[in-house]
Amino acid sequence: MSDQRTPAGRRAEEPMEGACEIARLPEELLSAALARTTPRDACRAAAVSPAFRAAAGSDAVWAAFLPPGGLPPLADGEPQGPALPSSKKELFLRLSAGPALLQDKLMSVWLDRETGAKCYMLSARKLSIVWVDTHWAWIPLEDSRFSEGAELVDVCWFEIHGKIHSKMLSQDTTYAAYMVFKMADYYYGLNFPAQEASVSSGATNLTREVCLQAGEADENTHYDEGDDDEYDEEDEDVDEYYRSLTNRRIVHEENVTLPQRRADGWMELELGEFLNEGGDDGEVSISLTETKSGKWKSGLIVQGIEIRRKKSG
Repeated sequence: MSDQRTPAGRRAEEPMEGACEIARLPEELLSAALARTTPRDACRAAAVSPAFRAAAGSDAVWAAFLPPGGLPPLADGEPQGPALPSSKKELFLRLSAGPALLQDKLMSVWLDRETGAKCYMLSARKLSIVWVDTHWAWIPLEDSRFSEGAELVDVCWFEIHGKIHSKMLSQDTTYAAYMVFKMADYYYGLNFPAQEASVSSGATNLTREVCLQAGEADENTHYDEGDDDEYDEEDEDVDEYYRSLTNRRIVHEENVTLPQRRADGWMELELGEFLNEGGDDGEVSISLTETKSGKWKSGLIVQGIEIRRKKSG
């Protein structure tokens, strides 16, 4: 009976020579090698051989992927799950699967699945919002890790600021900041003029034009005429003029950043990016403003500002 051989000429039942050599390596050596890769590489390596599988799941490997110095204190019961994580790998996978609330429950943290970089969201309560006590309302959120969001009632001076210590972030990592929001049933004044976003880190201060409403003026958009008895046809003509400008000026201008819909149903608007270099001991400041036009705005619901690793491409 003739031998059955693989296309490479090896007996079908004969193990690959490379796999035999790998199996002979000490698990500590394999773990040390895998700890120098990425979480994704470690998961892929587990499929190579039983020896790699054992090493790839070890605490020695996954401890290297967790942030140096650990995480800020988490709220009780975080990260969410049926029980406390039983291994470093389980802790990493749980923290990279979704945000965990910090102790004050006004911020959340999670890990970037590809690199282990720390990512955060500052809740609306953690932000500095001008006129928040008189022109905004705090509303409960059912689709967020945070209990409350801020809803814009009516304001002509729009100004939101957030900040985070650089040392809370991962070193030598490029981050992007996003306003996470949605619109109420009725909203107006957020499509024109564009807002100004600013991100400042160290000596770098970058600004860009953004637009929360993405330029659409549809059946959900409500233009409030206010209670002013002097509101007349001329004012109506001005509003109509703003509406006619929307598609031309906002949607078709390449230098105006528009929002995107997220998988969780909220919208996000990129405000800017920055490099958190090693050794930085300062603050990253983020702002979104529109204070020049005097145009009244309403209907924005703010969940918070998200700061996460900027993916290339």
